[in-house]
Amino acid sequence: MPDKNIDLYHEAHLLVAAIRIFNHLNSRPPTVEDLCRTINSSIERGHLICRKLEELDIIEAVAGSYGARWYIKDHLKLEDIPRGEPESKLEDELKKFQDSQKALSQKIESMQAEQKQKKKSRFADMEKKLKEELEKKRLK
Repeated sequence: MPDKNIDLYHEAHLLVAAIRIFNHLNSRPPTVEDLCRTINSSIERGHLICRKLEELDIIEAVAGSYGARWYIKDHLKLEDIPRGEPESKLEDELKKFQDSQKALSQKIESMQAEQKQKKKSRFADMEKKLKEELEKKRLK
C-alpha cells in the first residue's frame, strides 16, 4: 500500500473489497496471502488486519485442509470503525519497546564503562602499592 498512514477504517474497507474481488475472480474464498497479494500489502499486516476484523465480527476464517479461508460475515459493521484515527497503537508500542531497548543498552554500556574504569583504577592502585613495597624493600 502506498499510503502508510491509512487508518483502520479504510484498510478494513480495502480488505473486505479484496475478499469480494478475489472470490469473484477465482470462485473461491481467499487466504491471507491471496488478500495481501491483491491489495499489495505485507502478509504480517494482512494477518493483523484480518485478526482485528475477525474480533469485530466483520469477517471470519474457516479452517480447511488448504489453510484458513476468509469470508465476509457482516460488512455493515465496517461503519462502526472510527474514522480518521491512524492505526498506530502497534507503532507506538514498537517505539516504546525500541526506546526501552536503547535505554537498556545505554545503561549496559555505561555500566561496562564504569566497570572498565574501576578495573583500571584497581590495577593502578595495585601497581602503586607494589611500587611502594618494592621501594620499602630496596631501602631496607
